[in-house]
Amino acid sequence: MTHIVVFGSVQMELVTHAERAPDPGQAVSGREFHAVPGGSGGRQAVAAVRAGAAVSVAGAVGTDAYGERLRAGLVREGVDVDLLRTVPGPSGTAQVTVDAAGSSTVVAVPGANAALTVATPGDVALIGTGDALLLSSGTPLSGVTSAALAARERGVRTVLAPSRADPLPDALLAAAGLLVVDEDGAAALTGRHEPYRSVRALLELVPEAVVTLGAAGQAHRDRAL
Repeated sequence: MTHIVVFGSVQMELVTHAERAPDPGQAVSGREFHAVPGGSGGRQAVAAVRAGAAVSVAGAVGTDAYGERLRAGLVREGVDVDLLRTVPGPSGTAQVTVDAAGSSTVVAVPGANAALTVATPGDVALIGTGDALLLSSGTPLSGVTSAALAARERGVRTVLAPSRADPLPDALLAAAGLLVVDEDGAAALTGRHEPYRSVRALLELVPEAVVTLGAAGQAHRDRAL
């Protein structure tokens, strides 16, 4: 069985559905509310388990009730949480408002995720046992970069799927095997807004790239094509 290691954020997502998001200083009525376990790393871990992989997650939750729920939820899904550490303080949260058209606004508070500033010796040892390492950008990029470098040194394939269009360190891109970004992220990295041009430009940064196009699918290239 393929062993996937995830180094990333685990957080509780507080999702409100309403006809529209409020304007500044305004309150609107919502239709429903859900507290959903998530975070970029948490979602990657659950998706990989459901796809049939053995999955271990290296991350952090807080000492609050959300931390207990997040850990328990991953265990129920079959994720190995031996290196999901508990740090003093609150867990990460994201306040999400989804309008009637399906558009969303998000305010993320890192909480315990901010503690992942570097891959620990335990994280590095775990990464070395994996067939692939999944990374995102929901935690400090210094930690993401250190995990990617550890994977490269051990010959472990790295898949980087940043969740924001923030600049990425050169060292992180140099260590990534596959980069998965949306159109905005590709444009931010390459300065090119047409996705099929941006995915080709990404090959100057990484060996293989995918630009996601929402309902239109994806654009994919690697240096061998």
